[in-house]
Amino acid sequence: MGIPIASTLGMLGDNLTKRKSALPLAGRVVTAWADGLDLPHGGKTVIYTGQMWQMVPAINAMGHQLAQYEEKEADGMFRMVRRLNRLVNLTSFLARTTAAEREVYYERLRNIARLLKAAGVKFGYLYEDDWYAGALAYDEGLDPAFRAHAQRVAEMLKRHGVERLITVDPHTTNMLRSIYPKVVPGFHVKVTSYLEVLAEHPPKTVRPLDSTVTLHDSCVYARYEGVIEPPRELLMHGGAKLVQPDLEKGLTFCCGGPAETLFPTKSGKIAAQRIEQLKACSPNVVTACPLCLASLSRAAPKDVHVRDISDYLVKAYLPAAKA
Repeated sequence: MGIPIASTLGMLGDNLTKRKSALPLAGRVVTAWADGLDLPHGGKTVIYTGQMWQMVPAINAMGHQLAQYEEKEADGMFRMVRRLNRLVNLTSFLARTTAAEREVYYERLRNIARLLKAAGVKFGYLYEDDWYAGALAYDEGLDPAFRAHAQRVAEMLKRHGVERLITVDPHTTNMLRSIYPKVVPGFHVKVTSYLEVLAEHPPKTVRPLDSTVTLHDSCVYARYEGVIEPPRELLMHGGAKLVQPDLEKGLTFCCGGPAETLFPTKSGKIAAQRIEQLKACSPNVVTACPLCLASLSRAAPKDVHVRDISDYLVKAYLPAAKA
């Protein structure tokens, strides 16, 4: 028993090949976060979400749906669902989300864009061409689908004349900075995490933080991309006091998020372990990844508050009216 892995991964791979995303989202779901920000269309430097923040509510919903089959025999049904999905996108049924659920994640993207503006960074946005970078397909070994998709993304960026990407999550950063150059010949776009950009040009502190927090390092940021000091520098420069667990930086402990879709129960247990480690330092847990935020938030008891780092940074660096 258990969630049929072959059919589930097959459906995600089919989606990437046919619909340019493992969990295809409507165009407005991808771009609605940018409403009212007056971001220029395109440019040599663009903010690139890779759809990760927008996708997390759908991942949560799909994980909840799949968890119902973790203790059932469902191979036949999942094979049928995969066949149907090749003809009709079933994401809206398997991963149904509400406007309120999406808004929680949109606000973090708005935070990031506002912080970059406050730092004087000039950037545009690709709107409908803000494509998924393919992290899930790569992580799950769907190599042919991932390689073909990476080539499409690279060609799209070239058409737009993009020279620099400012990324907003660890997974998209890793795909575009470390993996694409290995699988796409001639891919030379400069890729920088927004945390690195802000650490180089921090906005002026307008309201110092009066908080003691513990930072959960994203495995991907800390182990693969070396984005370790920027979030610490930004929090401390903004006035926060950091109290860290033993398992931090390159020795960080998994949030459980990567296993959520295929192994929901195991994912929850891992997240609960990490919450215990973090809350021993502070009840104020800071993340810098949408998957970590979602996974740890689900596992946290009521007296532990899990927030994205941008929630703290807008309090420190933006005027109250814009926070």
